[in-house]
This record gives sequence, structure tokens and C-alpha cells, in this order.
Amino acid sequence: MNNKVLPLATYLPNVSQLSYGCMGLGGGWNNAPVSSSDVTQTRTIIDTALESGINLFDHADIYTFGKAEQAFGGALKQDPSLRDSLYLQSKCGIRFADQDAAKRYDFSSQWILESVENILRRLNTEYLDTLLLHRPDPLMETDEVAQAFAQLHQSGKVKHFGVSNMNQHQMRYLQSALDQPLVINQLEMSLAKLDFVQGGIMAQNHQGQHSDFDTGTIEYCQANGIQLQSWGSLAQGKFSNVGLNDDCAVVRSTAQYVAQLAEEHGVSSEAIVLAFLTRHPANIQPVIGTTNLDRIKACAQVNQVKLTHGQWFTLLEKSLGNEIP
Repeated sequence: MNNKVLPLATYLPNVSQLSYGCMGLGGGWNNAPVSSSDVTQTRTIIDTALESGINLFDHADIYTFGKAEQAFGGALKQDPSLRDSLYLQSKCGIRFADQDAAKRYDFSSQWILESVENILRRLNTEYLDTLLLHRPDPLMETDEVAQAFAQLHQSGKVKHFGVSNMNQHQMRYLQSALDQPLVINQLEMSLAKLDFVQGGIMAQNHQGQHSDFDTGTIEYCQANGIQLQSWGSLAQGKFSNVGLNDDCAVVRSTAQYVAQLAEEHGVSSEAIVLAFLTRHPANIQPVIGTTNLDRIKACAQVNQVKLTHGQWFTLLEKSLGNEIP
């Protein structure tokens, strides 16, 4: 059994091991308005997630052009009591191209505050449990971020703050200006995105030169009690049953071993893929984004699995396609 206590539990008591990523809600990346069926689907997914023990819902203001939050907010409007059963997280900072400029990242105080007001309106809630800055803004002025965070925290509109896709140096620099602790860093990590492992074990090895993960970020988060969340956690299902017939030998071999472990542990293949992340001592919190109700339930079985040291390294070798140095 996997009975880890997440660092995030310090701030969000009884938060679930998994987070449900809401990027697939709202009817798709198009200009069609949110429909009643979109809201119904969202409510069914919320219920399924909660019944499966998943109580953290991860949004971003850009997901399906804001419609994911609208659909979720529609479900909360129909049943306001749901809000007390879950934690809400959203992200801001990415701006789509408009008449003024190209697509960009914007951490200005004005944009952060405006974004949160719109997020709260779409979600039909008075506050966010956590707000993340979505992608690093190279023009970030830390005093502007600090000003926005302080105002949002004092007003009760945001309880806690974090980042996404930042390395340790960016986090340390930002934290130096803040009164509130950064409690989350959400990064792409999975059996298909192994840089978070390779950045450390491939040091002084030519294979490590191809890693785009900043060495020390995982350790910085561990040392400072920052929750690591993984996006892309299921690797789009490539190592579950669908991968058994993949054209790539590495994917096939990995999927076969995942299936073997799933049978040994009496769980789903999805649970094994996620268990690769939850076995890490950083207490990684995977974000899952499937809208398939059966797969949501299958993912929740990760709480029944703790891979052995050997099983974890075998999964690593299989997905790398070669043994480690």
C-alpha cells in the first residue's frame, strides 16, 4: 500500500494522492459555447473523482479557452455544497495572441489580479485553494508578483501559491520577494518524460547532455517542503494496454512489463504507470486528465501499489531502452 503523506497536506488537509486535471472539460478547444451536456459531463467526472478518493481539481485559465472553468463552475452553481468537498487549483500567466501582441507570458500585478477575478467568476467560487504561475515569464518583476500575491492572500481570494514549469533558481529568486511560501511546483514527469531522473543519474555521462531538466530542482522542492506535481503523468496512455501493440520496441517492452506488474499487484496498468511517480521519495502528486470514467477509477488504484526498488529501476531501464550507467 502507498500511504505517503504529501507535503501539500500541510496546507490542504487530507488532500488526495492524485489530482484531477481539468484540461479536457468544457467541450474542446473551439469557440462553441459551454453546453448543458458539458456541465453534466463535468459533474459526472467530479462525482467519479470524489468517489475514487480524488479531491484536488487542477485548472488553468487557458484550458479550452476558459470553458473548462466555466463548465466546472456550472456544476458548482447547480450544487454549491460540492465546494466544501474539494480543493480548487488554477493557473494564470499565459496570454494568447491578441490585437496588441503575440502569445506571451505575463506576471505583471495587473494581469495576475485580473486573471484571478476571471477565474473565480468562471468557477463560481469565492476563493482558490492554490494559484500557480503557469510558465516562467522572462520579464518577471518579483515585486509585482509579490504585490499581487499579497493582495490576493489578504482579500481571501487565494489561500496558497505555487508555480509550474520552473527550475530551482527561478523558484528561489521568486521566493526571495514573497511573504507567502511557494507550496507547489508542477512539472512534466512520467515514464515518457524521464529528465527528472536522468538529470541526476546521468551526471558526467554523455547521455545526460540531452536532459533539459535542471539538476537540483527535485531536491530543492524536497528540502523546502514544496509539493511536486506531475503533468502528463500517464504519458497519453502509451505504456498502458494500448502500448502492447506499439510500433516502437521500447514502448512495447515497457507496456509488457507494466502489464506484468499490474497482474502481480492486482491493479490496473494506469496504476503502475502512476506508481512509478509516487514511489519517488519526493512524494510526487500525479495530475491525471482522462475524461474516461473507468480510467479515473483505474488511476485511483495507485494507492494500492508501492513498487519495490528493483521494480522501479526495471521500469526505468525499460522506458529508457537501455541500462543506466
